[in-house]
Amino acid sequence: MADWLVEEGISEHRAVRIADGRIVEAHVEWPGRAMPGQVLEGRLLARNAGGSRGRVALPGGEEALVGRLPRDAAEGAGLRVEIVRAAIGERGRSKLAQARPSAAEPAAPTLAERLSAAGRAVRVVHAFPPCDWDELVGEAFDARIDFAGGTLLLAPTPGMTVIDIDGALPPRELALAACAPIAAALRRFGLGGTVAIDFPTLSAREDRRAVDAALGAALEGWPHERTAMNGFGLVQIVARLERPSLLHLAHVAPAALAARRLLRRAERVAEPGALLLACHPAVAAQLAPPWLEELTRRTGRAVRIESDATLAPEAGFAQAVAA
Repeated sequence: MADWLVEEGISEHRAVRIADGRIVEAHVEWPGRAMPGQVLEGRLLARNAGGSRGRVALPGGEEALVGRLPRDAAEGAGLRVEIVRAAIGERGRSKLAQARPSAAEPAAPTLAERLSAAGRAVRVVHAFPPCDWDELVGEAFDARIDFAGGTLLLAPTPGMTVIDIDGALPPRELALAACAPIAAALRRFGLGGTVAIDFPTLSAREDRRAVDAALGAALEGWPHERTAMNGFGLVQIVARLERPSLLHLAHVAPAALAARRLLRRAERVAEPGALLLACHPAVAAQLAPPWLEELTRRTGRAVRIESDATLAPEAGFAQAVAA
């Protein structure tokens, strides 16, 4: 199995496994937020009357839901917690991070350190070798993946991620052809939680069984539970959810994701000169001064920002210009 490669970029850590120049699995995290595996000193803000759940304030101002509270945990008191799931942003609201009380020493392991602790072979690299990272991020922005004979249309919703299958092939052939691209998308985007797949309706039980078998084979080795296809073509998958997926970040925080993508591109400009970052105003607004200072430190170049409202948010570019 290929090693995990980790880029510790400006305000974004990216981890990928690559096979034959193509990303087969990916995770993205934005440092500065509570992440799974961190052990933090918090303060209990509130607890449910007579219950073991409550809300805790974390360093930096973030809050988290906490479970398994001991009976003597009092509101306002300090409480050391381990983060078990990062906050998940949604349109118009955010699901708080989830935590549990912990007696472990405070720790803030990086994405690379957590992957290594989970038994994965990990290498931190300055830059990924040639691969399809930009294509993967583009698919996340488009929420669309084309495959031979059809298209996957992906829609993150507050309750689940929905995958619809469209194409001109006969229903059975289309459903079978979609299984491998669906499995690849789940791994490549780092999807978790509940995923509902809307296959074409197949009236014959043997056809539904064939699709179930093909999907099972495509998902082999990826931890999950799933239902058999029902008479309407619906399959539900449940997998562990630890952090927002790349698809969710593109859907809920597109300007923030585009800004981090632009910084990554700027680091890789080879031509000499100052760096010009051209982008949509919403993306420019996300480029925090400490990020730009870090870009200057990493590249040794002056940095200029040029806002252009005619550019799509995901279409920003970086280039070298005369200093």
